Amino acid sequence: MDIRSTNPENLDRLLKTVGSKLNMPPERLKRELMQGKFDSAIKNMKPDEAQKFNAVLSNPRMLEKLMSAPQAQALYQKLTGGQGGQNNNGRR
Repeated sequence: MDIRSTNPENLDRLLKTVGSKLNMPPERLKRELMQGKFDSAIKNMKPDEAQKFNAVLSNPRMLEKLMSAPQAQALYQKLTGGQGGQNNNGRR
């Protein structure tokens, strides 16, 4: 899956789904993720989910594996407005 060809509606649905699970409006979730704020998202998670999330954040290998997933890359592109560190020819 190429992140440049990801359907924006799919990303919006992802934000809505995650937001609903966290009891948070998708716009707020997007804004906080763009600002690198995870505290309010974590406090809305179930304790076991928050523990898993923190475990991933504290383990560079797990975090890299998660962030290399096409869905995570597409979400990052969506959140950053397509300014994800690509050069002029579309390559990183």
